Amino acid sequence: MSDHPIDALMKTTMESLKDMIDVNTIVGDAVETPDGTIIIPISRVTFGFAAGGGEINLPKNDKKGTEQDSSQNMPFAGGSGAGVSVQPVAFMVVGQGQIRLLPVTQNAMLERIIDLTPKLIEEIQNLFNKGKSTKKVQNPTINNNADI
Repeated sequence: MSDHPIDALMKTTMESLKDMIDVNTIVGDAVETPDGTIIIPISRVTFGFAAGGGEINLPKNDKKGTEQDSSQNMPFAGGSGAGVSVQPVAFMVVGQGQIRLLPVTQNAMLERIIDLTPKLIEEIQNLFNKGKSTKKVQNPTINNNADI
């Protein structure tokens, strides 16, 4: 049995999608700044795919006026399509001895505050501990010569 025409439509569409979407679409090419910092874009890729078709069985009359089997000559109509969306979600910044992920969302500030909260608490604790270590602890003098 030969391949159905819908197979060719699906194969062509899937190959085109495969060419468009690869790992370099999600994790982009690195860009190096003059100070040596490397910036890597990270994206969200979504895609949809649809294919469909149908055959129309038109009755054909032979010379004797009877219908003939036209299953091998049925016309085919079909189509396929796909959509791709690439949305940047973050930039990975590597440089100055650290690696940071900078999100590109509207909630980025809130997420950044949440990410930095443990470090902020640690810094505040260090300030309090530093203040305690610089204070001199004075022992009250005890008068051993007190009259009873």
